[in-house]
Amino acid sequence: RANAMDMKKLIFQLLEKKGRVATADLVNKTGLSRAYAQRFLKELADEGVILLIGKANQAHYVLTPEKGIPLPPRVRKVLLNKGLSEDKVLDAVKSESSVFQGISGNVSSIVNYAFTEMLNNAIEHSASDKIDLVVLKTSTHIRFTVTDRGVGIFNNIMNQNKLASTMDAIHDLLKGKETTAPQAHSGEGIFFTSKIADQLTIASFEKKIVFDNVGRDVYIRDIKSARGTRVDFALSLTSENTLSDLFHQYTDESFQFSKTGVRVKLYHRGVEYVSRSQARRIVAGLEKFKMIELDFEGVETVGQAFADEIFRVWQNAHKDIKVIIKNTNENILFMIRHAQHSLTTG
Repeated sequence: RANAMDMKKLIFQLLEKKGRVATADLVNKTGLSRAYAQRFLKELADEGVILLIGKANQAHYVLTPEKGIPLPPRVRKVLLNKGLSEDKVLDAVKSESSVFQGISGNVSSIVNYAFTEMLNNAIEHSASDKIDLVVLKTSTHIRFTVTDRGVGIFNNIMNQNKLASTMDAIHDLLKGKETTAPQAHSGEGIFFTSKIADQLTIASFEKKIVFDNVGRDVYIRDIKSARGTRVDFALSLTSENTLSDLFHQYTDESFQFSKTGVRVKLYHRGVEYVSRSQARRIVAGLEKFKMIELDFEGVETVGQAFADEIFRVWQNAHKDIKVIIKNTNENILFMIRHAQHSLTTG
């Protein structure tokens, strides 16, 4: 017998095609009994998604006005890791599912950040041909999983920092927990995500790290060896954490606030602005202002990823906010203009 998901999918297909659906339509399509077909129609009517019109032989169902076809609370994608852009993948998840519908602004911001950081890690560092994503909303949590079949995060850190073992790599990743400068260590995005999630699990080859912020614990476990890296994230829908509070604990960007805007002085000795993670950190929480002034005095240059994140991705999502730049040299201005050109032509 057809399962509930298949039946409801068929109902919505008929509604989309004909604008109405009757019990007889389902019987003719599936060969099921009238009583069994009627059960699924009644369930959707009880949920308020469809509306019964007419009686007896004339009875049929239509979509409830303004309800539309409901989106699923779960989406899975297997992505070819070629020319992928994590912000565009996130946009697709939002348009194809109800995961982000009806959630608070702070929870939405946290999941946006964590998802794009973890997916970006897989895109840029895994060397995996494919990336498998699952994003879902339950009655209590938002969860996502990013899985690749690449070189493995711990191997990557070992190679990058010339370390001798997986445990040395894990130690390097955990350093950020005892420092106020996580950007100086491996996995800046992982550091912040591990602080803001209810639970973050990173598994690669034979080891798994669990960051449990509800139980206030971090532990490492042996697992069955598997190629690549799997990241599992969970956050309660009632979380009261905010990204801006977290970032202000660990970073020293200078913010001056006014009623309409915020001035961000970027120069700090020894800091290079190159990564998307740094850019996301700087603009977190600034969407409430009408104007942002970024002061680059003393900054020698910025990376393409940093400029792209602020002046294409973030600006595209906040078109009504004016971003003013000050004290840019020609190197910085080139990167900013390149990102803005991508915004207008993309």
